[in-house]
Amino acid sequence: MLKDKIILTGGIIVDPVKKKLTESDIYIEQGIIKKIGKNFKASGTQILDIKGNYIAPGFIDLHTHLRQPGREDEETIATGAYAALAGGFTKVCCMPNTEPAIDNEGVVKFILQEQALAGYAQVLPVGAATKGRAGAEISEIGQLVAAGIVAISDDGDPISDPRVMRQVLEYAKIFDLPVISHCEIKALSANGVMNEGIISTRLGLRGIPDIAEAAMVYEHILLADYTKSRLHIAHISTKKSVEIIRWAKEKGISITAETCPHYFSLTEEMCETFDSNYKVNPPLRTKMDAEAIKEALADGTIDVIATDHAPHLASEKEVEFDLAPFGMIGLETAFAIGYEELVLKKYLNLIDYIAKLTCEPAKVLKLDLPTIAEGKTANLVIFDPKAKWVYQKEIIKSKSQNSPFIGRELKGKISKVIIGNHLFEF
Repeated sequence: MLKDKIILTGGIIVDPVKKKLTESDIYIEQGIIKKIGKNFKASGTQILDIKGNYIAPGFIDLHTHLRQPGREDEETIATGAYAALAGGFTKVCCMPNTEPAIDNEGVVKFILQEQALAGYAQVLPVGAATKGRAGAEISEIGQLVAAGIVAISDDGDPISDPRVMRQVLEYAKIFDLPVISHCEIKALSANGVMNEGIISTRLGLRGIPDIAEAAMVYEHILLADYTKSRLHIAHISTKKSVEIIRWAKEKGISITAETCPHYFSLTEEMCETFDSNYKVNPPLRTKMDAEAIKEALADGTIDVIATDHAPHLASEKEVEFDLAPFGMIGLETAFAIGYEELVLKKYLNLIDYIAKLTCEPAKVLKLDLPTIAEGKTANLVIFDPKAKWVYQKEIIKSKSQNSPFIGRELKGKISKVIIGNHLFEF
């Protein structure tokens, strides 16, 4: 808890809305930004010297798996929301592949109650597009909207029947909801565990071809164009998908897309270790795919960076590669991985990188654009771009530890998060 009056001094404000960096102090009173400028004086004020650090609006993750209800052994709303803060995310969209699925208002209300009790990052529920996420009958979308969802998806599985997907898009349009599409043709990816190619053949592992993703990306884009609905494509991993999305945007089709840090920082070669923490869905692809994704982030073809944070128990992951579940945690490492791969390697400048974590996801959800301005509630992330740190098991805030980045030295660290009059330090 902060004092009623605090001043952040010595920091550089990153404003992704106005597209500028400003060296300014910020005076916060009772959780509200009162003044931005220099040389404030106020009695009884707490001074936080953050020289060398940058201040950005809180990040928004469009794609987080919090597992509750149903798999509280892997993650809970409280532990996931705290891990989110450690990564700079003050809002996270929880995906509906829980047990039971988020396909009724009772589950939505439960999630919102749990996040309020936790008091960490704000959790925004994503409702299941179809009942039980079975892909057959659409959910009671109106009731889910009334309960508080911000989008619909069957993430974890695709909506494979184009007739059902059309219905989902049409009903979502009534409520002006984005449909988040997990693009995977199961007939092509069935029983696959890694990218299909020379390496999968050499390792004797069944592959998942890039067209399993790209072909459904194309199909769902055409359906979104036909219905004039809002489509957001999740976890893009392939060059082919990038090319289709770029074509669609050039044609004026209104879609958005996301990728995740592991798709532009890791490649299929990592699977040669048989470390199941590299097993994700869609799978890690080729160096060519990773390069195409970085270029797509740079030119705006891909709008958003999300985490696809997917916790699993060590006992689930410490089995043969074929048998392990898909997924890795990512909330706490996403900022640093993106900073290293995109900013330091000159694909994006710092402002545009922060926009991929703030403004662009806000646009997908039609939230107020996150900016740092007088009169606004403090919702701030403070980070040191020069800090070097090692991601170790001992510091992981998530309840699960299935990350391939454990033991890796990273550059760029979240040091503080301020939400209203609450200060979190990491």
